[in-house]
Amino acid sequence: MGHVFPSQAWVENLIEVLNSDSRYAEIARNWEGDLIFVVEPDEAADPKQKPSRIYLDLWHGRCRGGHLMDDSEEVPAPRYVLSAPRSNFLRILSGELDAMQAMLTRKLRVEGSMAYMLRNVPTVLDFVRCARRVEIAT
Repeated sequence: MGHVFPSQAWVENLIEVLNSDSRYAEIARNWEGDLIFVVEPDEAADPKQKPSRIYLDLWHGRCRGGHLMDDSEEVPAPRYVLSAPRSNFLRILSGELDAMQAMLTRKLRVEGSMAYMLRNVPTVLDFVRCARRVEIAT
């Protein structure tokens, strides 16, 4: 059974996948940094709809926590903020759009050190591999 994206259930399932995946643990063993995904409404969405934000605390091949953020919640200076319309996130999660290609073409906007991301491409790609394992309700 799939989960709505984005939702707290989807985030919890992603954390389970990340923390139980030995390949991710090995590949991401040197990664240090939390992040926020800003899932923007698509152009056809209700203009009153606000972006959703997902916080993930990634540290040495583990996810130490994460949740769907509420509107008023602030996280002090996450290492990365990745923003895109919901449709682009879904294209990445379905495999239709390569995550690194999306970053380089600004279909997925990155705030934070792009140089660090590029030095850690295997970690980024394996994170996406894990995220693709979380079934999304259609």
